[in-house]
Formats: sequence, structure tokens, C-alpha cells
Amino acid sequence: MNDGCFNETGFGALLLRHRQAAGLTQAELAERSGVSVRALRELERGRAQAAQRRSAEALADALGLDGEQRKRFLGAGHEGRRRGSRTEGCADTARCPLPPAVPDLLGRDAELARLRAEAAADAPGGVVVSIVGHPGVGKTTLAVSAAHELASQYPDGSLAVDLRGTDDRPLSPRAALEQMLGALGLPAGQIPAAEPEQSRLFRSLLAGRRVLVLLDNAADEAQVRPLIAAAPGCLTLITCRRALAGLETARWVWLDPLEAPAAADLLSAIVGPDRVLAEPEAATELVALCGNLPLAVRIAGNRLATRPNWSIAYLAGQLRDERTRLSSLSAGDLQVRSAFEMSYRLLSPSARRVFRRLAAIPGSGFGPELAGVAAGMTAAEVQVRLDELVDVNLVQAAVIPGRYQFHDLLRIFAGERLEAEEEAAQRSARSEELLSYLLRTATIAGRAFDPPVLTAHPFASLDEAAEWLYREASNWRAAQRRAAAAGRHREVVDLATAMHWYSDGRTQQQPWDEIFALGVESARALGSRREEAALLNFLGWARYFCLDDNEGGRAAHEAALALAVEIGDRTEQAWASASLGSVLTRMGRPEEALEHARRAVDLSGDLPFWLGQGSIRNVLGTILRVLGRPGEALEVHRGLLADIEKHYDEAHPFARRFFHSATLQCIGLAQNETGDWPRAAETFRQARELFGEGGNALEEADAALNEGRARREAGQYEAAAECLRAALRGFTGVTARWARARALAELSTVHSLTGDAAAAGRYRDEALALCEELGTPQARALACELA
Repeated sequence: MNDGCFNETGFGALLLRHRQAAGLTQAELAERSGVSVRALRELERGRAQAAQRRSAEALADALGLDGEQRKRFLGAGHEGRRRGSRTEGCADTARCPLPPAVPDLLGRDAELARLRAEAAADAPGGVVVSIVGHPGVGKTTLAVSAAHELASQYPDGSLAVDLRGTDDRPLSPRAALEQMLGALGLPAGQIPAAEPEQSRLFRSLLAGRRVLVLLDNAADEAQVRPLIAAAPGCLTLITCRRALAGLETARWVWLDPLEAPAAADLLSAIVGPDRVLAEPEAATELVALCGNLPLAVRIAGNRLATRPNWSIAYLAGQLRDERTRLSSLSAGDLQVRSAFEMSYRLLSPSARRVFRRLAAIPGSGFGPELAGVAAGMTAAEVQVRLDELVDVNLVQAAVIPGRYQFHDLLRIFAGERLEAEEEAAQRSARSEELLSYLLRTATIAGRAFDPPVLTAHPFASLDEAAEWLYREASNWRAAQRRAAAAGRHREVVDLATAMHWYSDGRTQQQPWDEIFALGVESARALGSRREEAALLNFLGWARYFCLDDNEGGRAAHEAALALAVEIGDRTEQAWASASLGSVLTRMGRPEEALEHARRAVDLSGDLPFWLGQGSIRNVLGTILRVLGRPGEALEVHRGLLADIEKHYDEAHPFARRFFHSATLQCIGLAQNETGDWPRAAETFRQARELFGEGGNALEEADAALNEGRARREAGQYEAAAECLRAALRGFTGVTARWARARALAELSTVHSLTGDAAAAGRYRDEALALCEELGTPQARALACELA
């Protein structure tokens, strides 16, 4: 029964007699004690010398043993553990010890909670959790901290092995198994020579036990598979720079850089809170320059801690220069660059080439198409390499599927490798091709939005062109800046000019003032005065309409008008005059604005309908409304709606929809002035729907605000509140704060009228706070009304 290994007074024999005397089956005793049925079976058959101390005590309690019986039972267990083969004992933690836990683990509460939850899960083959992330992101630190915290749940021991996955010769599975089998008490002479037999023995020794295994710095799935503690009740924690997607039973915890406050806390823990409190802005900048990467923050902190005379600002100044940042992030044997180099060496040659060439991409993210241009490959060819780079966490998969991004420090490292490993001429040629591609494609995409352009070729549709411009915005904007610095003024002007109509309805989507200002400077460099005048008009619009900078807008339009008059350009005179009408109206000078608007209408006769006439006539109607002449304003706007129908086929759908909705908005505002609130509300509703269909979020919110006000005046309070809440959802940007304050004030009024004093007060207080923050005459006037 006991395979001749143990005598009748051994622990297993005592266990069997006491269980039978208690009338319990193995399953019943297992349920009472928490010791598995399999472990009980092994003990009673003599295949295991004794249970662990805690398990033996749990069995004694479950069997109801006390006094001398309990003493003999626990004594037999102790003797079995002492005399018997150590293969069934606790892991010898001195042979594979857990590394010391870092005392200042910060910002990882969510990840630790996730690991606790995973460890508590029940899995037939044990729980396997892989912690994955960038080099230097703190995978080992988190895993070791979690292992120490969870160790008490694994009374049969904890084992830790550094698999040296980033070394030239990682630890072989056989060598790792020899370490762990030895730690489990197996003499060297009893360890099988072949890896498969070692792995099977390792798992059999874990049967019925709760053991935690930490496999740090894994190379790949092949190295890890034989080492997993695949037994119920066991936990395997793996850290790896690769995703190890081939581990069928694993769960994954993806580790990102720290949030900024946690990174600052880490710095404070290293250098002392007094130094951080003395230089809070410098500390914020320092951790940002470290990319919130724990390794980099720790190195920066160690440098400061060992140089007490340095200020935080001094070290931040050293890190500002990208050319020396990685060199500055070293302290003793801790080096950010070394951590990156280890992963870089593991890449295939083609993936290394793609990695370093991606550094030439100027923006914050990229897809396979742009990566292929940078690398000199097709999108399909580069995709394979991108997958490899993501697997080793040298490139991140972005939130948007199919998009990728660099961590700031890894981008710098990629640039270093590009400069070190490729000839200057080759780098220059690739950079030139990438820059030209971005400038050319952005210009083509922008021009597709000119109203008379009826095809978006080479894009399949306007939506596709818009998607490319939005998706690659950080890249084409950076390309424009680089082109301006390099004296490529023709391309800069072409790109800025192409954005004129695309920017309509996307007022907050891009920094249009910068884009058009670069165009103005390049037009001057080219000596192209006509283009300078046009771009000054675009710049003025960006200032007053997008940034609410009326004075800046007026100055740009006045400069455009003077230049257009000097060179005899009637088109730009018309645009400048119309824009001055708009901005002067905003500045409370409608009589002066009317003169400019009438002149603009007279000049616009030379312009095609969709390229100026319509917009300029809407400006005139708006000024007439502000002057208290809503009937004349309605006549202008309704005449314009009729002309839209006449010229319907001369513009693409986007331009038609946007212009139609903008004109409806003007009509609704004029109807307000006549007191026809129900009709105005319906007009605003139509405008709101059209803006929504075109994806013009800010304009849609503005129409919702106007509709809400009209419905409130019409006594439709519930519908008014719904409209105003929709407006609030759209007024989220910094430049939309005044519109948001107006919407809040309207909501306060609506709730006052419905008798909801609490809601009215809440919205009023929020509106007053915004008005105080804005501090403009309009805001002060609204605050007085609310008070």
C-alpha cells in the first residue's frame, strides 16, 4: 500500500487510521481541511513523507485531534519532513530566493490589485500571469513586490529565477529547472538529464502544494513553457519584454509608464520631499523629460541624491537636450540606454532597420503606410517588423487599432541608432522622401475640400481624406515646420493654402494660427504678395474665429486688405473686407462693420458662388441683424438659400451641407430677433442636424445652444434643457468657455422657470465661476445678470 517506503507508524499511516476512525472519505476530509484529495491520496499511500506544517495542523483540526493524539500526529509529520526526502518539503528559498522588494513602489496600485485578483482565480493548471512592458517600465519591480505580498498565500514556498532573456545567451530551461528542482530538495544525482523529464518531475513535485514561481526577464515562450508551475494552487509570475502571446493559459498585465503624479512621488521618495517641494515646476519637468519611465526617474533621482548641491532645475536643464538626454540618464550601473540596447540586440536585422528609421517620423504616431515610407518598404512588409517591435515593447500599439507610437526616450534611442548605423547620405535621402510624402499628401487631401472640387482623388472619398488629415495631423504639421526651417517655402505655402476650406468646421481641431502663420512667412520669403494677402486673411480668421483674438484678427485682415489694394487683388480685398465686417461686429462696432460688408459684397461679384459670394452675403446679413434690421437680414439669408439650390451641383456634399447649415443658423438668429421663437427653434434644429451629419461638433453645439434658448422662450422647457445639455457636451475646449458659460446660464434660467431651485443654483454657480475666470466685458455682464 505504501510502496515499501514507510513503516506503519509513519505520518501517512496515522492519517489513514484517523480518517477511517472519523468515518470520513478523502473528499470530505479535503473539504474540511483545505488539503487537496490528491495530496491526501499521496500521503496515505506513502508516496509523500508528510504534509507541510500548516497542512498538518489543518488536518489535525479537521480530524478533531487533541491532546496526545494531536501531539503524536504533528510529531510524525515533523519527523517525516526532517528525515524524508526533501522532494516533498517546502521550497528551499535560499536556493532560488525572491529578490528584495523595492521599498518605494509607487503608482502601481491598480496593477497590484489586478495581480491579487489573478492570483485568487482558480485554474486547473495553475495561474500564469505575464507582466509585459517597455524596457525600464518596472516589470521586475512590480513582480517582486507582488511576489512578496502574495507569498503568505503560498505556504509551500516561493522560487525566483532570472532567465536572463535579454542576454546573448539566455538561461536554458534545463539550467532553470535544475535550480528549481534543487531548491525543492532533489539531490543533483536524482535530477534527470533531459529537459522534458525535468519538467514533468518539477510539476509532479508541485502537485498538492501551493508554490509561487517568479520567472524574471523571460526570453520567449519556448524558454518559459517547461518552467510553468502547472499545478492547481500554484502561481507563476513572468516578466518579459515580449508579449508571450503563445502562452495559451496565461493572463497578461500590461505595464505603462507611471502617471505624472506617481512619477513625481517616486522622485520625492528618492531625493526627499523637501527638495521636490522647493522646486515643484522643475520636478514636474524632470519626470516629464524622463517620460515617466520608472527606471529613468529612479536614475535621475539617484543622481540628485548623490549630488546634494545640484538643483532639480539643473538636472532638468541637462535633460532638455535630446542629444545628451540618454547619456545624462545614468547612475552607476543603471543606464536607460543599456536597457534599450538589450532589447535592440534581440531584434532581427530587418526589424532593427525599421526601428531606427522610424525615428525620422516627425509626429507622435504612425501607421504601416507612413512607417513603410520611412523604412523604404511596402506597408505589408513593414507590418511584420512592426509586430516584432511591438512584441518586444520597443514600439507601442496605440489606442487606435493599426496605429503605433514611440515612448519619448525610445524615439531618442532609435535616432541614435539611425545616426550610428546608417550613412549620412542614406539618412538624408530617406528623410527627404518622408518629408516630401507628408507635405504632398497633406496638400492633396486639403485641396479636396475646395467646394468646386468634386472628386477626392487619390482618396476614395472626402471622408477618407479627412481621416488621413486627422490621423496624420501631428506628422504633416511637423513636416510643415521642418520644411519652413529648411527653406522649402513653396511646399509650406501650398500646404497652408490647401487647408483653407478644410479648416472650416474644424476650428478647434488644429492650431490653424500656426499653420497659416508659417504660410505667411514662406509667402513673403518667396515674394508672392498675392499668396501673402490670401494667407493673411486665413491667419486673421484663425485668430478671431478660432482663438477669440479679435484684435489679432483685425490686424491680420487690415494688413491683408492693404496689401490686396496695393497689388490690385479684388478677391483678397473682398475676403479681407468681409472678415473685417465679422471681427468689427464682434468688437461691438457694427456700423463700421456694415461699410466693410457692403464693400465686400460689391467686390464679390467676380467670385464664383461657392468660393466667396455665399459666405460674404451671410456676413452682411449677420451685421444687419446685429444692427436691429432682422427683416433685411432674413431677406439676404433666404436669398442665399435659394441660390444654394441653383448652384447645388457645383460643389461637393461636404461644402453644400456645411454652408447650408451655416445659413440656417443665420436665419434662426434673425428669427429670434423677430420674436418668432417656435420657427427659430425649428430652424436651429435643422442646422444642428446638418452640422452633426458633417461632424462639425462645435457648430453643432452652437446650434443646440441657440435651439435651447429659442425653445425656452417658446415655453418648451423640457426640450430646451435637453438641447442645452447637448450644447454643454460640445463646449469642452478652452476657446469654448464663453459659449459654455452661456449654455450654463440658459440652463439655470430653464430650471428656475420649472421650479428646480437646486439645479438652477448649481448651473448658476458654475456659470459665475466661468465668467470670473474669463473676465471679459461680456462675461462680467452675464455675471451681473445671473447675480
